[in-house]
Amino acid sequence: MIPTVEWKEGVIRLLDQTQLPGRTTIFECKDVAAVVSAIRELKVRGAPAIGVTAAMGVALGACSATETDVLALTKNVLCVCDQLAATRPTAVNLFWAIERMKNVLWKNRDRTVREMQSQLVEEALAIQREDIAMCKAMGRHGAGIVKDGQHILTHCNAGALATAGYGTALGVCRAAREQGKNIHVFVDETRPVLQGARLTAWELLEDGIPVTLITDNMAGAVMRQGRIDLCMVGADRIAANGDVANKIGTYSVAVLAKAHGIPFYVAAPSSTIDIMTSSGSSIAIEERPIHEVTTLHGGTWIAPKGVHVLNPAFDVTPAEYITGIITERGIFAPDQIAETFKG
Repeated sequence: MIPTVEWKEGVIRLLDQTQLPGRTTIFECKDVAAVVSAIRELKVRGAPAIGVTAAMGVALGACSATETDVLALTKNVLCVCDQLAATRPTAVNLFWAIERMKNVLWKNRDRTVREMQSQLVEEALAIQREDIAMCKAMGRHGAGIVKDGQHILTHCNAGALATAGYGTALGVCRAAREQGKNIHVFVDETRPVLQGARLTAWELLEDGIPVTLITDNMAGAVMRQGRIDLCMVGADRIAANGDVANKIGTYSVAVLAKAHGIPFYVAAPSSTIDIMTSSGSSIAIEERPIHEVTTLHGGTWIAPKGVHVLNPAFDVTPAEYITGIITERGIFAPDQIAETFKG
């Protein structure tokens, strides 16, 4: 599979997810403005992938700068950090990655401009490598709860496309498959941007994993028919109490799973855990443009023009609905998160 995000000769190359599954297009970011646009317009999406892209965006800003002294460069890079931080408010990996890049600035303030630039690039590449490693570790831990022959329901896209590679929730599915387990994945279409239909179904087909696409409002009926054994989703932010912010509709799936006695798991790296946020009620929820709801993939109108629209990109699933949170360090009950990841 083509990398979701990569750094190549001073250019950030992104697999443009707005074009999938119809076209495989690479979007090249040669300046910070292009990175900001790519994140806002969902050319790159998924909390871990956004974090990696933001880190590379900071490095790109530094390498593109014309300043000749470290103090001036530092001020420039901090402005770049602010621009990137303003793109999307919910995915905590964005802010986590930016803070790591800022730490490089402070640690290398006595070095030359060229050395500073080199250190920022290396940190961004380290974040990319670490993300892939965390996803694979999550996959190994999570695969242990998946039994041969099970049917898994997932919502939105938490695969290689949402990360630097391999995936979170889909990483668990991949690992189970690599262990020789026969699994079947049911994919919610995930309105309004259809990440499940366009991206998750595409990934699973590419990997040869059996997949069935369903509309979002079919989930309850499919559960009642006994066709779902467990639910597996990703996350954009996990609060200290185990509440989870994920793509809008996740909460509905969790409630339905609890009503039908189906385990509901969240797979996410530790970079998605926000210990400083006490509960889900404090998580900022991004409101997206109304055209995502009123038109089909930015094209045909499916609602009357002028209608009032709500389009929150995420919702919060309370910890009480979550069976376990799968991380690179193991699987934890929601109430173990604060103590386990407190620093």
